[in-house]
Amino acid sequence: MGIGTYIECFKAYDVRGRVPDQLNPALARFIAHSYAELIKPKRVAVGHDVRLTSPELSQALCEGLVDSGVDVVDIGLVGTEEVYFATFSLDLDGGIMVTASHNPRDYNGMKFTREKARPISADTGLMQMEETTMEELRRDGYIHWGPPARDESAPRGTVTPADTRPDYIEHLLTYVDLDKLCPLKVVVNAGNGGAGPVIDLLEQSLPFHFVKLNHTPDGSFPAGVPNPMLPENRAVTSEAVLAEGADLGIAWDGDFDRCFFFDEKGGFVEGYYLVGLLAERALKRHPGASIIHDPRLVWNTVDIVRGAGGSPVVSKSGHAFIKEKMREIDAAYGGEMSAHHYFKEFSYCDSGMIPWLQVAEAISEQGRPLSEMVEERIAGYPVSGEINLTLADPRAALAAAKERYASQAIGVDEIDGLSVEFADWRFNVRMSNTEPVVRVNVETRGDADLLEEKTGEVLQVLEQAR
Repeated sequence: MGIGTYIECFKAYDVRGRVPDQLNPALARFIAHSYAELIKPKRVAVGHDVRLTSPELSQALCEGLVDSGVDVVDIGLVGTEEVYFATFSLDLDGGIMVTASHNPRDYNGMKFTREKARPISADTGLMQMEETTMEELRRDGYIHWGPPARDESAPRGTVTPADTRPDYIEHLLTYVDLDKLCPLKVVVNAGNGGAGPVIDLLEQSLPFHFVKLNHTPDGSFPAGVPNPMLPENRAVTSEAVLAEGADLGIAWDGDFDRCFFFDEKGGFVEGYYLVGLLAERALKRHPGASIIHDPRLVWNTVDIVRGAGGSPVVSKSGHAFIKEKMREIDAAYGGEMSAHHYFKEFSYCDSGMIPWLQVAEAISEQGRPLSEMVEERIAGYPVSGEINLTLADPRAALAAAKERYASQAIGVDEIDGLSVEFADWRFNVRMSNTEPVVRVNVETRGDADLLEEKTGEVLQVLEQAR
């Protein structure tokens, strides 16, 4: 087991790796030291998800922070957005969430923030943390994996348990007008992640009848690792909506920072169309505001935002980029087709609870089902769905696509991968950060046949690149 193995857990946006060979409590203490060295905080929130290894990793982080003189607010078993909430609502200097979201069972990870829940990514400190961690490992702990060396005369921090959930629940309820809500029947699938207890508390203030699937938190994930982004994981929610005659279905990933929607017919609603719906609602709260969207699929969002009097602004995808852009221009809402939704009032952070509350409010207000709300948009801007293509040389494939299409296009940008726009169709191709894969998205203006034709054509260009 070489020292390089441990570096593998530092990624572009977070720490993530197999437990215990790539990530373990001993390493977590060193990571806590490097985090404290980076932002020099006085008070930090620490929370963890339902994974079986999360409590011990969380405890090790707390110990490392205390060793570094940091006072820890330990908020326990929570969702990622609850760490964000604790950080900005308690005016803390930072927050750490122990989670591997939708990764396999034997993985775990950590997400880090500064004050006001500003994310720490490779560009904003995570790389420095990696370097500091490696220096400490080589100097103090790699041989014997003992605790990191510390100055015994230096002041130690404290750990204070805190229940921030009641305030978080109260905050969530400010995003809807409770008097406007109708008694909807809602299927909720927590996937044995952390969403269930939050739904139970929200239920006390909402007129909804909940049908609860895989509701109890269980880090062994008896129903499989919760990742509703994968089509094979959607059937149980879809079938329950139909069987129960429900108005709406919602499924979450393990740390519930993403939520996924099913209409009253059990149909899965692509995250792209939810971005437009939520943008429209944000503009009712903030008339004339800017709305951030990612460049993978754009036309539906741009059309809705302009029609509602807002200003659509494109940003590179990824939570660190979206949040930074939102703060820069004080955007009211940001949305990604990958089911991440960001809200100004939530310190520009993403939430997996606010979106479904607002969609339920929209159904109640308009008196029509979700399928009707999105069917016109789906017909107006049909999409290919994200296609993952494994290639020997992704960079060459993007170059080939640019060479083939750019000269004929009315618009080309490389904000995030390659986006090429024509009058009646467009596509985006992005390279994965971690594997030899390109991710392809194609959309048209109301032409399903053209969508099929151009999707096949783009895939062929990419596959034939040498």
